[in-house]
Amino acid sequence: MVNIKKLNPNSSPQAAYGARLRRLREARGWTQDHFAVAVGCSGRHVSAIETGRKPATLLFSRKTDAAFGLIGTPDSFEREWRKIKHGSLLEGFPEYVGYEGRAVEIRLFQTALVPGLMQTPAYARTLNGSYVLRGSVTAEQAEERVSLVLERQATLARARPPMMFVVLDESCLHQAIGGPKVMKAQLQRLEELAALPNWFIHVAPFSLGERRSFHLPVNLLTLADRSVVAYTESEVQGYLERENSLVMPMLTAYHQLQGEALSPTASLAMISQLRRAIS
Repeated sequence: MVNIKKLNPNSSPQAAYGARLRRLREARGWTQDHFAVAVGCSGRHVSAIETGRKPATLLFSRKTDAAFGLIGTPDSFEREWRKIKHGSLLEGFPEYVGYEGRAVEIRLFQTALVPGLMQTPAYARTLNGSYVLRGSVTAEQAEERVSLVLERQATLARARPPMMFVVLDESCLHQAIGGPKVMKAQLQRLEELAALPNWFIHVAPFSLGERRSFHLPVNLLTLADRSVVAYTESEVQGYLERENSLVMPMLTAYHQLQGEALSPTASLAMISQLRRAIS
């Protein structure tokens, strides 16, 4: 008789992942070897993940979702994997990152801080280092966050990169993060991105006043099937919205804001002027 190891899904997030994998696999009557063929590994590897001896990878999670028909659903293994890997992040953000990596168009509005997809490593490390000093995160969690920023940036350099539409509140350009050297390099990075054919950067100047459509950061992703998902967050909670009736008004407001903001040419001129003014 095969000795089947009992699982305790409450012992760790990794154990919960493995226990759910076994439960869904057995519900379909699949052996570990049968499932292994579907995800491109060995039955021994599946066993190790189910019993928590090995952590699942992002690729394994995506192939598992394909096998179980869970791609893009709230119950996807990719979503669970991201929660395990990035447990210090706000709720909803790990799932958002999964969509971001597949988006064909990305629209961002940001206040106060340069968005992660546009940050230099020095800017990102300085910002997350401040969270460590305040006790918000550990040093390890801060480094994980910086690594995630760089991973997200790397996904943009694919064969068909997404179209990037960014509206930066003027405050993003004046918030002194890390001192003159860090800020000068960060503004130069914005200039370099603005020169790329798939990037359109607008600055929403302070003079926009009450005509500014949003008062909190907003991310809007257009996927390959032309559906749109939105992500916003407060200080303590991230919100991922897929309901079309709620997302479309946000997209309309984004287009209105984009129309009110400075043109890409005028925005680039402002960024360049600020960079040159840094001594």
